[in-house]
Amino acid sequence: MKLLRVGPVGSERPALLDQDGTLRDLSGLITDVDGALLADDSVLSRVRDAAGSGELPVLDAEGLRIGSAVGRIGKVVGIGLNYHGHAAEVGAEAPAEPIVFLKAPDTVVGPDDTVLIPRTSVKTDWEAELGVVIGATARYLASPEEGLAHVGGYVLVNDVTERAFQNERGGTWDKGKNCETFTPLGPWLVTADEIPDPQVLDVKLWVNGELKQDGNTSDQIFPVGEVVRYVSQFMTLYPGDVIVTGTPAGVAAGQPEPKPFLRAGDVVEVEIDGLGRQRQEFKDA
Repeated sequence: MKLLRVGPVGSERPALLDQDGTLRDLSGLITDVDGALLADDSVLSRVRDAAGSGELPVLDAEGLRIGSAVGRIGKVVGIGLNYHGHAAEVGAEAPAEPIVFLKAPDTVVGPDDTVLIPRTSVKTDWEAELGVVIGATARYLASPEEGLAHVGGYVLVNDVTERAFQNERGGTWDKGKNCETFTPLGPWLVTADEIPDPQVLDVKLWVNGELKQDGNTSDQIFPVGEVVRYVSQFMTLYPGDVIVTGTPAGVAAGQPEPKPFLRAGDVVEVEIDGLGRQRQEFKDA
């Protein structure tokens, strides 16, 4: 299923995109697309049955804002340098263990919402990423297979990053990852049953119509199941938590000087197989 949230900021309602591409209202069945939904198989089954019946009310998509595909996110966990190509382009060795950082849930916005370039920023960068949404509480998982079994769905994410804040201002990466609007997420959440193998997905990103990233999740150093298993050793993952699993080669930081960091007026579009497409215009904060 393709589940999404539509409407004004703070007043989104749950919806479903059916097999014919018709947007349908789920607000009569569920209150939100969130961890509580993903953790409840009986409710998910009711949603599937209703989707198959074709009786869900149709929503007029014209002019309707698409919000973040997941509501009430507890935490966003980032994985750094998780593609061989990206590590190589920035001159880094492939890490021996996953690099883990956190993004505040309040950085999450809709897939087509405006992204704000922070004041004093000179190195705002793009990162197309596969997002993993946890569907069952995960603690101390024993294997990558268990990791995959705890995935409720997948989403498209742009892990926007300010490189100077991240790498040149001391401390951890968090300064460059947690600026306002820095986590566009969606347009929809695809339930895990529709993505049998998350390691075969094309990941693409364009800036002002020019293709910048053209990768595949097969290049990940640590695949999705292992990432979930690994993170569960250090923190409890709850339904609705999101893990952003790294970006392929092609970011601005990996390109020759003068590096084409983002400026006000730039438009970024992101796409992953089966997970839809995003479009953000960047403006000054």
